[in-house]
Amino acid sequence: MRLTEITYSEAQPVEGYGPGFFRIGGKVLQGPVIITPWDAGSWGGLADLDPLLALADRIDVLFLGMGADIAHAPADLRTRVEALGLGLEVMSSPAACRTYNVLLSEGRRVALALLPV
Repeated sequence: MRLTEITYSEAQPVEGYGPGFFRIGGKVLQGPVIITPWDAGSWGGLADLDPLLALADRIDVLFLGMGADIAHAPADLRTRVEALGLGLEVMSSPAACRTYNVLLSEGRRVALALLPV
């Protein structure tokens, strides 16, 4: 799916996604990814908490896309993210991409961790 174009300054919006991939900044990334306004790259998935926790001083909200369907975040992930004072919003990956892009266009301090659809 291709997402609606919005002009972003230097941020990294999600441009599209499909089975097993995400398109960010003109690049296609396979598998789970972490996307921030300043970078995008591969992620080890739900068991890989360190890259998410490292974002604490640069963001206010972390969107967690759980794939094609909505699912609960692992309790350890939620506890550790919220202990850092971050908001954690869990939703399907398509919804997380759209929400991230809207808030990114508003200049909000957000990041996105996605499992593929």
